[in-house]
Amino acid sequence: MLHRFPFRAMGSNLLVVLESESDSRPAILDEVPGWFEDWEQTLSRFRIDSELSRLNQTFDQPVEVSDKLWDVFQYALSAEIITNGLVTPTVLDAMLEAGYDQNFETLPRHQSQNGLQILSAVNPLSAVTWSEKSHTICLPYGIHLDFGGVAKGWAAHQTVERLKKYGPVLMNAAGDIAISAPLTGGSPWQIGVRNPFAPDTDFETLNLRRCGVATSGRDRRHWNKNGLPRHHIIDPNTGQPAETNVMTATIVAPTVMEAEAAAKAVLILGGEEGLKWIEADPVLAGIIVLENGHTLYSQRINEYL
Repeated sequence: MLHRFPFRAMGSNLLVVLESESDSRPAILDEVPGWFEDWEQTLSRFRIDSELSRLNQTFDQPVEVSDKLWDVFQYALSAEIITNGLVTPTVLDAMLEAGYDQNFETLPRHQSQNGLQILSAVNPLSAVTWSEKSHTICLPYGIHLDFGGVAKGWAAHQTVERLKKYGPVLMNAAGDIAISAPLTGGSPWQIGVRNPFAPDTDFETLNLRRCGVATSGRDRRHWNKNGLPRHHIIDPNTGQPAETNVMTATIVAPTVMEAEAAAKAVLILGGEEGLKWIEADPVLAGIIVLENGHTLYSQRINEYL
C-alpha cells in the first residue's frame, strides 16, 4: 500500500510516499518533517541564525562546519564541475541584487530600487578555500553562499536513504524528486511533467524506477524589479537572472542532486544548447519547454515515456 505524507518545509509543499505491506501509515513518516527542520536550520539562508547564515557573516578566516553543511558544500562543488560553472552557490549576492532577499512566500512581486545597479560576473567557487582534513570553509570578503536547490535535492536524497529500508520510497522536495527503487513487483513510479502554461495539468508522464528527477523553471518564482521581469535562476556569467528561451527543464539523472544541477544548467544555456548538453551526457535525459510553447525531447527520455 502507498502511504502519502504531505508536509511543509523549506518554504514549499513537500511530499513523501512510502510503499509498505501495512494498511496503517508507518510511524517513521511522522519523523520526516523534523529531519527537514534540522536541515533547514543548518542550510537555509533565510534564517539569520542558521549555520549557513553564520558562515556567510565570517570572512577571511576558516570556519569549521558541521558534517551536514560540509556534505552539501561538496555536492555544490560537484554541481559546479559537472555544469562547467553554470551552477554555483556563490550566486547569493547576485540573487539579492535581483530582489530575491527573502522567502518567496513574502517576497514583494513588484519592487523598485533607486541608484545605479552594478552588473558583474559571479565569482566561481574556486575563489573559496576549504580544508578536507578539518572540514573548514574560508569565504573571502564579498562572497556569500546560497545552497538553494542543492540543499533541497540533498534533503530529498537523504530522506530516501533513511527510509528505503522500510520499502520503496519517493521524496518530492518541491520538484526535486528522489526515488529509491521500483514499486513492489517492479512497476515504475509515475511522475507527471507539469505544463508551465497550465499549472494544474501535466503534459507527459515519466515512468521511473531508481533515479532522481528535477524541474527548474522561471514560471513560478518570478517578480518585477524596476519594471523588469526577474527570476531566481542566476547566470553566473552575467550576475543576472538568466536570459533564456527555456520556461522549464525537467531532467532525469542517477541522483536527484545531478538532476537538479543539470536542470538549472539547461535553463541557463537555452533550448538548443541545453538539448545538446543533455545529449552529450549519457546519464541524462530531459524535456525542455520553451517560452513559445514548443517542447524539446532528448533521445534518452523515450526510455521513460
